[in-house]
Amino acid sequence: MFDPTPVIDDLREESEELDLLVAELSPEQWALATPAPRWTIAHQIAHLAWTDRAALLAVTDPGAFTHEVEKALAAPDRFVDEGAEEGATKPGAEILAGWRDGRKALAAALCAAPAGTRFPWYGPPMSAASMATARLMETWAHGLDVADALGVVRTPTDRLRHVARIGVRARDYAFGVRGLTPPTEEFRVEIVGPSGDVWAYGPEDAPQRVTGPAFDFCLLVTHRAHRTDLAVTAHGPDADRWLDIAQAFAGPPGAGRPPKGAAR
Repeated sequence: MFDPTPVIDDLREESEELDLLVAELSPEQWALATPAPRWTIAHQIAHLAWTDRAALLAVTDPGAFTHEVEKALAAPDRFVDEGAEEGATKPGAEILAGWRDGRKALAAALCAAPAGTRFPWYGPPMSAASMATARLMETWAHGLDVADALGVVRTPTDRLRHVARIGVRARDYAFGVRGLTPPTEEFRVEIVGPSGDVWAYGPEDAPQRVTGPAFDFCLLVTHRAHRTDLAVTAHGPDADRWLDIAQAFAGPPGAGRPPKGAAR
């Protein structure tokens, strides 16, 4: 059984790194536009706080969380933006305080969850480790948007292993959410982490393969860059199709980011 403690610790570190970027922002900086259309830095952090609250509800009161899923199903193209919009109306200090409190409570709840428990979510049910992995993935991805708005370059870390793993595991979900039939055979994914280690998933002899830098793969599955701007390579038609639609997050696919130089 997968021990959730390491990924919960990595989630804490990822959150603290982003916290350092926003802790001293002025009101004007909270209002800076990020690469996500119509989202400011305030929207990005408010969204993380909103999702942490949803995850905490899923862990501590699964029955009540079903109502949140019903709201999402009623407005699949709006519910994420509406949650961010509502939170972004608050002063930056209040947004930050709410995010800090929420992520601390979620980490404690995940640590206390009985082994083997699975929690409802907007996609497939999740274990404590999977929930923490999903939160780390979102924190990293939205942290990139914040860094871009501030003109800061963040150094990739081996915490990306968690983002890559959930991206690989979500392969069939990426097909299914678009109404497509997933391939029947597994793929081989071999990507190179920031420290130079090769992270490999799937059978060594699989004919369908994906290779490249782990950082680029993580940008792809979080829709933080367009495939044409990344050094991720597919070998085989099914793998090639996957790279066009890959996503590590639950919910509608969205439009993704345009290629560099394209009109927004």
